[in-house]
Amino acid sequence: MLLINCPWCGPHNESEYHYGGQAHVPYPENPADLDDRQWAEYVFYRDNPKGPFAERWMHDHGCRRWFNALRDTVSYEVLATYRLDEPRPEPRITDPAGEQR
Repeated sequence: MLLINCPWCGPHNESEYHYGGQAHVPYPENPADLDDRQWAEYVFYRDNPKGPFAERWMHDHGCRRWFNALRDTVSYEVLATYRLDEPRPEPRITDPAGEQR
């Protein structure tokens, strides 16, 4: 289980949260101008990186607020959490030798 730090309520078990997908996905500027392929890409296509990945989470069994989390997809470690109105922080990753990079 992951321990996720809600920006408003503090750390809680991941079972109290609801995953909301990739963070920082911009809404199309002119949605009426998109064809079916472009809508499919907006709705369904998401990044799948190895390493730090920004995600949306909601504290379902707590304050019920949405926030962003920066999580390492290799180690599953939650590197940072931040409110939707805050900028994405730079990740601090600890490698297997214990060195931060």
